[in-house]
Amino acid sequence: MKQLRAGAIGVLAVSWYPPGMKDENGEPTDDIVPLILEAAHAYHVKVAFHIEPYKGRDEISMFNNVKYIIEKYGEHPAFYRHRTNTGKFLPLFYVYDSYLLNSEQWAKLLKHTKSSSIRDTPYDGIFIALLVEEKHKRDIVTAGFDGVYTYFATNGFSYGSTQRNWESIKTFCEDNNLLFIPSVGPGYIDTSIRPWNFQNTRNRINGKYYEMALSAALEAGADIISITSFNEWHEGTQIEMAIPKTSQTVYLDYLPHKPVVYLEVTRKWAAIFSNERKRWLE
Repeated sequence: MKQLRAGAIGVLAVSWYPPGMKDENGEPTDDIVPLILEAAHAYHVKVAFHIEPYKGRDEISMFNNVKYIIEKYGEHPAFYRHRTNTGKFLPLFYVYDSYLLNSEQWAKLLKHTKSSSIRDTPYDGIFIALLVEEKHKRDIVTAGFDGVYTYFATNGFSYGSTQRNWESIKTFCEDNNLLFIPSVGPGYIDTSIRPWNFQNTRNRINGKYYEMALSAALEAGADIISITSFNEWHEGTQIEMAIPKTSQTVYLDYLPHKPVVYLEVTRKWAAIFSNERKRWLE
């Protein structure tokens, strides 16, 4: 949390599974949320939830998830609420692999007109869909999402993560009253866990790759810039402090820079982004 604060990162998105559930590589995450909230609060960092595609996720279980999160954590001072255009402060949820559920099912949860809708209930929020393929744009509108994010740190990996598409995605978002949240990363290497995926490796170029991504997000008119990631080491996207280490797993180290270099770059661009946003809003 101290490092996040040093990097001028305002919100931490926590990978979240419902109680007792986890991915095949990890531990259940809900148990540590109270500790995360407490630590975040001590450093004036807010916490949002990145809802993972657990087995059986649908519009009904999602309503229950959001209800659980808001009832259990919603009163904590570190719980992130985003100010909407109408002046409301609503929780913001990233929905990973949202395209796995069809737009008709999402609409039951997210459209005002549906009797099962979460809208205008105590559990209403801002729901951000993952934009992977161009065809997902229409589905995201039909589903009733409030915005899009692109997640992947590899420029060119997907339609959404290809930086030259960001300006047209921003126009699409403006036309449909959606938040545009491009995701930027410092590089990418996951060949230690996916040996076949070397074509998606992106060298850090001594920090230039990250700066180019941040610049592209800013130029495209991002509403929020999300970072992939703080500490997802197995995909080589981490920005937390690090020093070189010899091991069987290959990581792209930060040399010739200091361990704190990516936090410093983040802080620099956070200031630029903040100033630009003030200008846009004037």
